[in-house]
Amino acid sequence: MAVAGLGVAGVTTALAAGHGSAGSQPEPWNPAELRTTLAEMPAGDAGRGERLNTEMMCASCHGGTGESWSGNWSDLGGQRAEYTYKVMLDYKSGLRSEGTRRSGLMQYIAKPLTRQDMADLAAYYESLPLPPADPEARQTQAAEELVRAGDPSRLITPCSSCHGRDGQGGINETPALAGQDRAYFIRTMNHFKNGQRDNDLNEGMSVFARQLTDGEIEALADYYAAMGSE
Repeated sequence: MAVAGLGVAGVTTALAAGHGSAGSQPEPWNPAELRTTLAEMPAGDAGRGERLNTEMMCASCHGGTGESWSGNWSDLGGQRAEYTYKVMLDYKSGLRSEGTRRSGLMQYIAKPLTRQDMADLAAYYESLPLPPADPEARQTQAAEELVRAGDPSRLITPCSSCHGRDGQGGINETPALAGQDRAYFIRTMNHFKNGQRDNDLNEGMSVFARQLTDGEIEALADYYAAMGSE
C-alpha cells in the first residue's frame, strides 16, 4: 500500500500542475451512439487487464482484487464490463467530471488508455467476485419496497428493473450494485441528485435520485452493501 500511495501522490502532483484537464465538455451520449459503441467494444483480455490494474495504478485506489481501500473509491469486483468500459470512456472524454479531485485523477489516468486497454480492465474486474457483504449493513422494508416495487406515486421505477433483482447489474451499461461501498454509493447518488454528475444516459439516474430523500438514499446504500458475496 505504501508503493501504491506514492503512485497516487505522483498523479495528484501532475493534476495540480494542470496536466489533468479534460478540456471542453463533450455532448452527452444518445441511445443509438451508446448502443453502437458498446456493440463495438473490443473483446477484453482479463489477464492483461490484471496487469494493467497494477501498471496503471488502478490498484492504488480500487485494490488488487477490485475491492477499494476506502469509501473514496468504488468497488469494481464483479462489475459489469460494459459499465466500466463506458465510465472510462466518459472520464477520458471529460463527460464524467464531478469537479472533484477524485474525478480529476480518473480523467488523468484514463487519458492514455486505448479502447482495448479499457476493455481489458473491464474484463478483469468483471471476472472477479462481487465485493463481500458488509456485516454491519441492514436491509429495511422501505429499501426493499424501492428496490422491488419502486414508488408509483412519485413515478419511481423499481431499482431492480435496471440493476437486477440481486443487484447484479442489468443490460448494457447498467452497473452492479451488490456489495458496493456504502459511502461511495451515498456520495454517487447525491452527485446525481444535485446535478454534479450527469453522464447518465437520458438523465435516467438523475431523475430517479432527485425524487429520493436522504434517508432513502442511505437505506438503499445499506440494502446493496448487505447484498455482496459471502
